[in-house]
Amino acid sequence: MVPYKTYLSESEMPTQWYNMRADMKNKPAPLLNPGTLQPMTAQELSGVFCEELVKQELDNDTPYIDIPKEICDFYRMYRPSPLVRAYCLEKALGTPARIYYKFEGNNTSGSHKLNSAIAQAYYAKKQGLKGVTTETGAGQWGTALSMACAYLGLDCKVYMVKVSYEQKPFRREVMRTYGASVTPSPSETTNVGRKILAEHPGTTGSLGCAISEAVEAATSTEGYRYVLGSVLNQVVLHQSIIGLESKLAFDKIGEKPDIIIGCAGGGSNLGGLIAPFMGQKLRGEADYKIIAVEPASCPSFTRGKFAYDFCDTGMVCPLAKMYTLGSGFIPSANHAGGLRYHGMSSILSQLYHDGLMEATSVEQTSVFEAATQFARVEGILPAPESSHAIKVAIDEALKCKETGEEKTIFFGLTGTGYFDMVAYQKFNDGEMSDYIPTDDDLAVGLSKLPKVE
Repeated sequence: MVPYKTYLSESEMPTQWYNMRADMKNKPAPLLNPGTLQPMTAQELSGVFCEELVKQELDNDTPYIDIPKEICDFYRMYRPSPLVRAYCLEKALGTPARIYYKFEGNNTSGSHKLNSAIAQAYYAKKQGLKGVTTETGAGQWGTALSMACAYLGLDCKVYMVKVSYEQKPFRREVMRTYGASVTPSPSETTNVGRKILAEHPGTTGSLGCAISEAVEAATSTEGYRYVLGSVLNQVVLHQSIIGLESKLAFDKIGEKPDIIIGCAGGGSNLGGLIAPFMGQKLRGEADYKIIAVEPASCPSFTRGKFAYDFCDTGMVCPLAKMYTLGSGFIPSANHAGGLRYHGMSSILSQLYHDGLMEATSVEQTSVFEAATQFARVEGILPAPESSHAIKVAIDEALKCKETGEEKTIFFGLTGTGYFDMVAYQKFNDGEMSDYIPTDDDLAVGLSKLPKVE
């Protein structure tokens, strides 16, 4: 029997990130300047992002990029993270399937987001900047970035989606404890925030709103740049450390996953989790069933349109070609499970469009049912985002129970849910409800997509 937890030694930790784009036959479409509709140049992007991150964002050809020693040293505080065999869940389900998960919650920030936060903060510090601005939805990214900035002595300004700011006060206070300023978005502190509030009084906000405010704050403040926790190519690159470690751990125990499952909001966790496995698939070396799981209340893959769209609600950011619900889409206020972004990573969108992965959407009450079942048998309270993957992993394991197939199922456990107790309370009290937008609801946002030839 394989060990319950498979650990890599520090010497086995990857020292390079893997760039899936290098092996993609159809590259992700370039970011477009919203004014000219021409591909964004490095010079244009460097006004918003750190210079080294711009290079990573635009690099479609280099398969492996060295991880700076300083970042590797930071990673060693909590990496390599364990690959865990879910024996107790298997037993509870009565399935012949073998279930594994990669646990990314074993750091102070509580999620996988720290993998990219420390990288982006490092490059900002190296460039000599005073600080960075960002948005956060459920709060994992803001928490991770505030921790990374504190470590490196950078100022950190976070615009937090208003509904999360109100529902998750403890996540907000962790950020403040690390020295970040946290503003509920949309706010009266920026021009774009005031415009959104005027057009949508009482709005609970969205990641698109918060991105607009964070970009305005960065570009109007000397010595600051904007950093993003998902969606962008650079973030998927940094998160590849998850999949690279997972691949090494599976090789170490002589296993190979048949099914790989990840939650999908903007794409950082899913992209990082599948990176080396998708690389094998792209090169024709192996095949995997890869499933992206998104909330039914924010279904960009399963009900969105593959088109160019603004990355933010204020329409000040570049246009990205992605599966999108429209930059003005705001999830229902009853949506408690994270994964709130209106669009999906251009890399993942292209892979999905090319048929290299599947996608499914799940309702939040079923997600929290799966989370509760997992917590009771595996002993970890999962983040709501991760619980989308748990839900589908359980579904796939039950299919194996019906057919008798002994498949190996692998999913990403992106972090812990200890700051998401308001959502768990609503579920436990029977007050949680499901919301699925109608076709008419989605048509409003999709009708306003920019016209790009």
